[in-house]
Amino acid sequence: MSGCYAIDMDVITRDLSIGTHGACTVIYDGECRFCVKSKEGFERLARSTQSDPVLFIPYQSLEAEQILGPEYRSGQPEVAYGVGPDGRIHQGLDAILPLVLGLPGGRLAGALLSLPGMKPMAHRLYALVARNRYRWFGAVP
Repeated sequence: MSGCYAIDMDVITRDLSIGTHGACTVIYDGECRFCVKSKEGFERLARSTQSDPVLFIPYQSLEAEQILGPEYRSGQPEVAYGVGPDGRIHQGLDAILPLVLGLPGGRLAGALLSLPGMKPMAHRLYALVARNRYRWFGAVP
């Protein structure tokens, strides 16, 4: 990845201001097997592409609670969060899309999402997986 990205509803634009101390920050469900494995995959790919650092924080941590403030709810999160240094919080697909766009093949994903109707469909797909992630993939032991 070459920096972090701000996600607009219709346009994907580069914005290096997102992140913490130059890093993108993603708060993920540390008890969800799918979420943990996805995080590990992002970390492996990011290392191999020598991308900008991404700080991953499990939702079930004091740090996540402090960062999210009033957005934080105890228990399992409904979505992943991306947090910028300005305190802006991105949720769901908008939190992980910057990671995807920065990986090999990310330009193709960005091009597909720019097609009419694709971004709303991607948001619905994210919501479907998020709702069923424990049923489909299980929890981390």
